[in-house]
Amino acid sequence: MTSLNGKRIAILSTDGFEQVELTEPRKALDAAGATTVVTSPKGGKIRGWKLTDWGDNVPVDQLLDESDPQEFDALLLPGGVINPDKLRINPKAVKFVADFVASGKLIAAICHGPWTLIETGVVKGKTMTSWSSVKSDLINAGAKWVDQEVVVDGHLITSRQPDDVPASVKLSSSSSAETRHNTRLESRMDGMTNRNARSNGLKADEARKTSRDGRDAIAASSPPSRSGDLSRRDLLTPGRSEKSACSRCKPATDSA
Repeated sequence: MTSLNGKRIAILSTDGFEQVELTEPRKALDAAGATTVVTSPKGGKIRGWKLTDWGDNVPVDQLLDESDPQEFDALLLPGGVINPDKLRINPKAVKFVADFVASGKLIAAICHGPWTLIETGVVKGKTMTSWSSVKSDLINAGAKWVDQEVVVDGHLITSRQPDDVPASVKLSSSSSAETRHNTRLESRMDGMTNRNARSNGLKADEARKTSRDGRDAIAASSPPSRSGDLSRRDLLTPGRSEKSACSRCKPATDSA
């Protein structure tokens, strides 16, 4: 696993975040050496949503009012129905995300997470994915929505649901040329495709074709790297849940 020593990742959330979409990526990022910071408009603890009911509490590391995007290298936006619906109507939360957008730092959004991105205006012209119920919202905001597991467009990474993404996290500094970055990314995609092929019983040639198609799409959308930035890698990597969490999400208004 690529070392993320010295990298600080902000996780913007509030009550109603889909539990595995925060906890599993965080575990992997921490294991890689990153410092993950849960920031929230609410102090104390925030409560997760676990499949069909309220889940566990997660301590808030830093209040949103005290958080400066300049102190972080990347941003993770977990989904869940309730969490991003609250964040997208919070002006301070939207500004926090907008500052990451303006700086060109890596932003990863899972499932319903792109709702908050829509409020910043960044999705216009971007190719993105999400939970299916967010599709029309993204299209209306000017994005091109695709039904794919993980989509990378510039510094934005989006994913449909926890079950779509592999169970590892790898980010690295992009201090090398873009061609070298693409080579590393291709290697990751090959590995992911081969694992999927084994689990789904695909033939080797079908797996290789899938990998090539994915590499071509990413290469076509890759802008030049900037020294010191995190490269566009699969930040979205919660462990596979037994069932898709968001397929069982139910809106709620109260965490009590």
